Amino acid sequence: MNAMVEGKVVLVTGASSGIGEATALALSAEGARVAVGARRADRLESLARKAPGEVLALELDVTDQESVRAAAAKTVEHFGALDVLVNNAGVMLSGPIAGADTTEWTRMVETNLLGSMYAVHAALPHLLESKGIVVQVSSTSGRIATASSGVYAATKFGITAFSESLRQEVTTRGVRVVVVEPGFVATELAGHITDPAIQAAARKMAASMRTLQPEDIANAVVYAVTQPEHVAVNEILIRPTDQTQ
Repeated sequence: MNAMVEGKVVLVTGASSGIGEATALALSAEGARVAVGARRADRLESLARKAPGEVLALELDVTDQESVRAAAAKTVEHFGALDVLVNNAGVMLSGPIAGADTTEWTRMVETNLLGSMYAVHAALPHLLESKGIVVQVSSTSGRIATASSGVYAATKFGITAFSESLRQEVTTRGVRVVVVEPGFVATELAGHITDPAIQAAARKMAASMRTLQPEDIANAVVYAVTQPEHVAVNEILIRPTDQTQ
C-alpha cells in the first residue's frame, strides 16, 4: 500500500488487456479504488476478480462522447470522487501512406487522439475538484515518426501537444499531467495491424529485443502518481534497453 494513492479513485481506459490491465492491477495493489473501462466488458470482469482491491467494471468506447461522459459520471457516482485518469485506450494500424485504407486512419485518430481528449474533457471538472492527475499513455512514436507509422505517430504527437497545453492550463490549479512514452511492449497492439508485411516486420522487430512488459509501464505510472503533490513528473520515456530508435 502507498499512502499517496491509498483510497484514491482511478479511472483506467483501455483496461481489458496489456498496459491498461497491468496499470489497473498495480494501482489496486497500492490501495487505489479503480474503475476500469473498455469495450470488451467480459475481460473487465476477470480483471476485477484478480484485483486485490475494489474494481468497478465499465463498458466504455472512447470514440463515443456519451460513453466517455457516462463512464466518468458512473465512477464518481460509485466512488464519490475521481483523482486519477489513466488514458490508455489505443489502436495501432501501421502501414504505408500510399494506398492506405483511410478508414484505419479515422479509427486511429478517433481512438488514440479524440478518445483521450474526450476522456480528459469528461474527467477534468472532477480532477480540478480533487487536484488530481491525468496520465496520458503515448509512445516513442510521439517523439520519432518512422516509415509506415505516419498516422499512428501523428496521433501520438497530437497527444503530446494536447497534454502540454492541458498542463499549462491546469498545473497552477493543482492538477498534474503525466505523459508516458513506452517503446516496444509485449501487448496485443501489433496484432491489430492488417498489412501482413508490416505485421511481420513488427513481430520480427519485437523478437529481436527484450521487450518491455505491461507491468514495466504500470510501475512507471505508479511512480508518477505516488509523488508528493508539489512534484509533477510530466514525462516518462521508457524503452527496452535493446531498442535503438
